Amino acid sequence: MTSRPSRRSRPSLTTANANAALPDKTATTRNNPAAKQAGHPAGTAAKTSLPLFSLFLMAAFAQQPAAAQQQSAQPAQAEGAPSWGLGLGVGTERAPYRDFDNKTRLLPLLTYENKWISVLGLGADLKLPSAGPVSFRLRARYSMDGYEASDSPFLAGMEERKDGIWLGGAAIWRNDIANLSAELLGDASGNSKGTKFKLMVDRRFQAGSFDITPRLAATRLDDKYVSYYYGVNAAEVRAGRPFYQGSSAVNLEAGLRMGYAIAPRQSVFLDLSTTRLGSSIKDSPLVDRSSQSSVRVGYLYRF
Repeated sequence: MTSRPSRRSRPSLTTANANAALPDKTATTRNNPAAKQAGHPAGTAAKTSLPLFSLFLMAAFAQQPAAAQQQSAQPAQAEGAPSWGLGLGVGTERAPYRDFDNKTRLLPLLTYENKWISVLGLGADLKLPSAGPVSFRLRARYSMDGYEASDSPFLAGMEERKDGIWLGGAAIWRNDIANLSAELLGDASGNSKGTKFKLMVDRRFQAGSFDITPRLAATRLDDKYVSYYYGVNAAEVRAGRPFYQGSSAVNLEAGLRMGYAIAPRQSVFLDLSTTRLGSSIKDSPLVDRSSQSSVRVGYLYRF
């Protein structure tokens, strides 16, 4: 990741929907200006990516949607046997930043999973030994939260905010009532030097070839993350854009995923989500919305 593609073509991603818990295959089948001058504010922009890089842009889609289709679209396999899938999706997201337009993109989908690893888009998990119904993961994510000044007229004069590589761990408790997951990630790239902590509950219901999975999630972003992506440094102050250094914030997400198995190995999905931004993010002069929403549809073929 020494070089990253132009941001003008890739869709905007947010922390609230970029990092969902990935169910494993065996379970899914069961059911301070000076101090922060280097840190910078801002929002996520929608942009155009290089063809090779776009293979991984499905993380904007559906770590959850794609994984859910694995349940209804994949024939029975030996436990721990490798599985992978390819597909296409279309997604649109309404970002909260000033002068950002909604963008719609056609995105390839790619998944792979075996007994020890799970790869989906911009993320990878190393599966650790479980403790009863609770499974543990070491997790890596590439988060496209950055932006460039040219992404919006309001950002003119702002320094670039870079994407981040996030490392950490996750725990997933699957039970008869709902799936509960917790995820803690830190910015290993050192751009924001921030942390994210996410709690999520979801429940999958199935009726024949149809399935529906509602979810609720809360994501805490620390003050370093908020100041980097949503703050304004002293050198970036302009008329109508005052200095701003954010505190920690909690984003609340509600989402609904619907899937349909059109054949034993083929499925389609629709994913809807809305995220209420934390007060420290809403107070940023770079933001003019209190929430962000997304719609994603796609097709997945499991091999």
